[in-house]
Amino acid sequence: MKRSFRSTLVGALVAYAPFAMAQDATITFRVLTMETAMVAAQAALQTCRDSGWQVAVAVVDRGGTVQVLLRDRYAGPHTPRTAAGKAWTAVSFRTNTTELARLSQPGQPQSGIRQLPRVVALGGGLIIEAQGSLLGAIGVSGAPGGDADDTCALAGINAIRDRIDF
Repeated sequence: MKRSFRSTLVGALVAYAPFAMAQDATITFRVLTMETAMVAAQAALQTCRDSGWQVAVAVVDRGGTVQVLLRDRYAGPHTPRTAAGKAWTAVSFRTNTTELARLSQPGQPQSGIRQLPRVVALGGGLIIEAQGSLLGAIGVSGAPGGDADDTCALAGINAIRDRIDF
């Protein structure tokens, strides 16, 4: 009886081993749905509109790929690319771009960051996190200054907070 149990146990362990190893070979993470990203972008755009600012808003996933890009009709032609760049920069460095702008000023140890391709070290890019997980980022361009862009981006995040904090 003992020998049969041991054989069964050893057989089960050998059969389970590939599954245990496969489990370590992958990772699971959360991403924003396109619908949630759209709600955030629309809320950010509306907040800027309510303040009289014509902007572009981009929401990127955790890998920096644009999920949503909105541009108000009178926003400058540079704003879509800048908004997407701010969102990409925030998610890439996992740091809000206002903070990154401060840390990468000329003469600072991280000043070289500004020379990297695609980096937009200006206020207006905020990371989107929930329960300790990075979900993506939102970038706003076109308001009068980085602080105003941040305000609109934060409104976008606040509009989806109840959907992502569960």
